[in-house]
Amino acid sequence: MTEVKTEADKAFTADDLHKVWGAFAEQRKKYQAEYNLLTQPFELRDTQITIYLHNPVQEIMLGNIRAELSAYLREKLRNNSISLVGKLQEQADKKVIYTNREKFDYLVDKNPMLKELKDRLGLDTDF
Repeated sequence: MTEVKTEADKAFTADDLHKVWGAFAEQRKKYQAEYNLLTQPFELRDTQITIYLHNPVQEIMLGNIRAELSAYLREKLRNNSISLVGKLQEQADKKVIYTNREKFDYLVDKNPMLKELKDRLGLDTDF
């Protein structure tokens, strides 16, 4: 019976992870969607890596590369307890500004003195 030698998991820092992650991302640069996914922010807690996703399509893409990415990280960082998790973030929908009135109202929110200037000069925002 042959013995299988297993090394103890080596500790790694966030900087180590960022370097190895960046190297993997560079390998995937020709696949633009995967590269964009890999350049998004992620968080390290112990040996669990959480990558923040913007939409369900990225969740599917992560599922497609998860095994390869995990294997790469485990090999390069010499730690077999690394796990990779995707977390879908809800993004607040921004209101798109279309009309001149909406543009003016947006600017007045940023600088209330614009309303006084408009009133003093007798300007019309709905031109």
